[in-house]
Amino acid sequence: MRYTVAKSSEGENRGAAKDKLDAFKEHCRRVGLKVTPQRIAVYEELAGSKEHPSAEMVYRKVRKVLPNISLDTVNRTLLTLNDMGAAFVVEGSGDAKRYDGNLENHQHFKCVRCKKIIDFHYKPFDDIKVPSSIKKKFTVLRKTVYLEGICDLCKKASG
Repeated sequence: MRYTVAKSSEGENRGAAKDKLDAFKEHCRRVGLKVTPQRIAVYEELAGSKEHPSAEMVYRKVRKVLPNISLDTVNRTLLTLNDMGAAFVVEGSGDAKRYDGNLENHQHFKCVRCKKIIDFHYKPFDDIKVPSSIKKKFTVLRKTVYLEGICDLCKKASG
């Protein structure tokens, strides 16, 4: 569902965004969810973000468009997006729950100092093998790679 915006004209980017939003609306209908202004606003904010925002961060941005939306509505909508496969929770952050609207194969690096979560893609991580002992006991739904360390900016700041 996630599209990649190539460096192109603004009109082409708007067209891709509209296609993505149309696909999201259709996905909502397929899974039996109403297409509400709140759901659309939360989805658009998350899908357009590179920050892996928390519910609070999404709430602050969406309130500019929908002033009467509540933090509870944003929280529930983000969880619904996760449940329906339109986004996912970035696990392991240890802080407030963070969300990702990028559904393409990628991994995460979290800076333990500034808390920024950065997307990266390393193809060998796409095909991590699940041990047979785990396969026998569990049904694996998703495999992720999450690295922690110190980002370049924090490393430079500390000298």
